[in-house]
Amino acid sequence: MKKYITLFLVSFFLLILSCSEDTLDVVLKGSISGKVTDKITGAALENVKITTNPASTTVFTDSVGRFRLNDVIVDDYSVQAELNGYAAGFESTTVTEAVTAVVAFELSLANSDNNPPSVPILVSPEDGAEELPLEVQFIWQASDPENDELTYTLNLRNGSTDEMQEIVVGQDTTYTVSNLQLATKYFWQITVTDDTNDPVSSLISEFKTLTLPNNPYLFVKEKSGNLVIYSGAKSDTVTGGNTIPDFNVLQLTSENLNSFRPKKSNILNKIAFLRNSGGNTHIFTMNFDGTDVRKITGQKPVAGFRTEELEFTWAQNDSKIYYPHFDKLYSINSDGSGFKLEYTTSDGAFISEVAVPEFDDNLVLLKTNSSNGYNVRIYTATLEPDSEETIILENVLGAAGGIDISANADKVLYTRDIDGAQNSSYKIFNSRIFLYTIGQPDQPVEFETDVLIGENNLDAKFSPSEGGVIFTRVKNNFGAIPAIYSQFFDQQAQDDQLLFTNSFMPDWE
Repeated sequence: MKKYITLFLVSFFLLILSCSEDTLDVVLKGSISGKVTDKITGAALENVKITTNPASTTVFTDSVGRFRLNDVIVDDYSVQAELNGYAAGFESTTVTEAVTAVVAFELSLANSDNNPPSVPILVSPEDGAEELPLEVQFIWQASDPENDELTYTLNLRNGSTDEMQEIVVGQDTTYTVSNLQLATKYFWQITVTDDTNDPVSSLISEFKTLTLPNNPYLFVKEKSGNLVIYSGAKSDTVTGGNTIPDFNVLQLTSENLNSFRPKKSNILNKIAFLRNSGGNTHIFTMNFDGTDVRKITGQKPVAGFRTEELEFTWAQNDSKIYYPHFDKLYSINSDGSGFKLEYTTSDGAFISEVAVPEFDDNLVLLKTNSSNGYNVRIYTATLEPDSEETIILENVLGAAGGIDISANADKVLYTRDIDGAQNSSYKIFNSRIFLYTIGQPDQPVEFETDVLIGENNLDAKFSPSEGGVIFTRVKNNFGAIPAIYSQFFDQQAQDDQLLFTNSFMPDWE
């Protein structure tokens, strides 16, 4: 008796466990229905074979051309319709839980001498991929039985806005799309045609872009008549010894507002920048993704010679911001409090640019000039007491600027027009980058780049490691298109690296 009781209990628990497993392993299903007709006459087609990829049920159309596939597992499918004497038809659809997906076929009479291309196979990005960059390369494969010339179309849908892009690729089986939106799901599909048979579509695949990019570069582009701030990164892809420019570019500010001179703080995870507001220029801050925009200055705006020539800086471990207002240098806390006068020029010259070393809170590097932008002086000064220290540049003709100072305050970068031109339009003809080492007698040294006669190197800044320089290059003619380059001290025999096209005012942190 004990033996039978034991067998009964074991069987009972196995039955319970089996039922429990069945309950947990729920398969979501839907269905597909549709109709097949002759493309020319519109007549319903009977006995058309209907299959799917991935495989599910196989059915045939009834006397009025209708069909239905029940209990189809939730997924993306390519549905195929086949009938002797007709070219096969392909349609893509998505099956969702407890919903009937509807497809329709219009079949054309087959050309006995020509068959349609194969269904395109989507290679990259993989279906369901996440955290992809804002620039994605699409790769697919297809073939044709007669080796006909194939033409491809990429359909890309934004899952947040439902905006659809239809891109005629041509004969290539790769295509790169840039400027995708952050944290957005996209759906893509490839359609192929041999210009003889009906087009054939692939399955629909999906991917999601990264939530927040690791973009170390900030820069400005002109868009819709305003200056707009972007972030970007350096691509790992190398072609002909150079990296591909304009990688992971993300727009941070609206083209409806004039925003420029971005400065990143990795300590506060903030970007400070200038923006025209109420007839003046003020300092604002925002998050790395462009959200939470806040106005910082109020009592005194940023002011001096030509707004686009003015620069400010994070200071004192990024707890403060130093900025110019004509002949005065003011500071303000990163939250907009603590407004304070820090320095006044002794000769009334306008302060146009300011930079600070990382390890000396009492030292600043200043560029001053007269009201017409010339009579430039670049020098270091202490704030307490108010005193000039090292004169880097003075008594030269022409424009100069683009200043930066090393963390240890032993090296200074600046740019200067070697032509010494002075004119009412402040046109710069041949600006070059110079490196000044404080305390060394041989001064200064021109930083070697690939710049040509008639081109300007501007806005030079040290790289985060101070092993190189980032700068803007632009020809000196009106309307010339600028670009941002980098070059390293130990690699000056190599070509300058193009980072971003149609861009200027770089910041690299």
